[in-house]
Amino acid sequence: MTSQDQTTLQVPTDQPPTEDGAAQTTHGWRPSMLRLVERFGLVMLLVVVVVYFALDPATSATFPTTSNLRNIVANESVLILVALAALIPLVAHRFDLSVGAIVALTSIAAAKATTSMELPVIVGVAIAVAVGALVGLTNGILIAYFRANSLVITLGMSTLLGGVASAWSGHQTIVGVPVALTTFGNGLWFGIPRPVFLVVIAALSVSFLLGLTIFGRGLLSVGVNETAAHLVGLPVQRTVALAFVASGALAGLAGALLLARTGSAASGVGVGYLLPALAAIFLGSTTIRPGRYTVAGTLVGVFFVAISINGLTLAGAADWVEPAFNGGAVIVAVAVSSLLTHRRLRGASR
Repeated sequence: MTSQDQTTLQVPTDQPPTEDGAAQTTHGWRPSMLRLVERFGLVMLLVVVVVYFALDPATSATFPTTSNLRNIVANESVLILVALAALIPLVAHRFDLSVGAIVALTSIAAAKATTSMELPVIVGVAIAVAVGALVGLTNGILIAYFRANSLVITLGMSTLLGGVASAWSGHQTIVGVPVALTTFGNGLWFGIPRPVFLVVIAALSVSFLLGLTIFGRGLLSVGVNETAAHLVGLPVQRTVALAFVASGALAGLAGALLLARTGSAASGVGVGYLLPALAAIFLGSTTIRPGRYTVAGTLVGVFFVAISINGLTLAGAADWVEPAFNGGAVIVAVAVSSLLTHRRLRGASR
């Protein structure tokens, strides 16, 4: 007889059977509501933020306009690519702190290719992606095959790339990129900013890669239990290395898009994307599938931060609000994500 059976037999026989059923009916909604809030709490909060800024007298004249919403989506296109880049290795619990520096380096690479070398725009974009993938390969080899700490390696790589980018650009801002590139970065298709189409393709591709391919399943297995992944024969080292290659390539694409958006390239422009990208990823890990890093959650995190900062800026907030908001979002999101992960693991072990 199991312990569950014993517990069942200990219920008093003089209690009507319907009482237990009624109690379950009365109180059963509470766990369901808690799970609903846990899964979609950030989404609900995003809706509340949008409604608040749309109705607030200080922002109601500007915030809900089509032009403002269009600007939010277009301005966050680079950040979304950077966040997706950092997301891929993070699924395997490896950090890539070099994505911001890769954005700066690859924007310079694309600018040099299309200005000094006068190569076609598509070739310049391909060079940016290739340079990013090469940096990612270097990170991946050192982390996967030399078993180096991902935080230390990518932080060192970020510093190294910052110096290389500064020297390559001659400590100057590169301008004069082809009009075709800036037209794509700032133009519209069907009333929608063109970068949005690129971001949608990238998000769907990463979602497919992580959720519906052998590589993605392997990467998730490494993140859940690397020892078990080794024991079942998964190529853990190759999987981790390829994750950094994909991350670098996507960050390179973000660098090319940044060049298209701004029409210029400089050595320090990409560093500011790292913290907002991590904030979006960790915020996203608290929603939809709590405790896990997902593309959908990351997108919710990006727009929660972006819309909140946009509304606060329109309301007249000071310059310090944005970095404070990003930093606070990272702290809160990491704490909540860790709590949800431990709860999920405890539930799985029962």
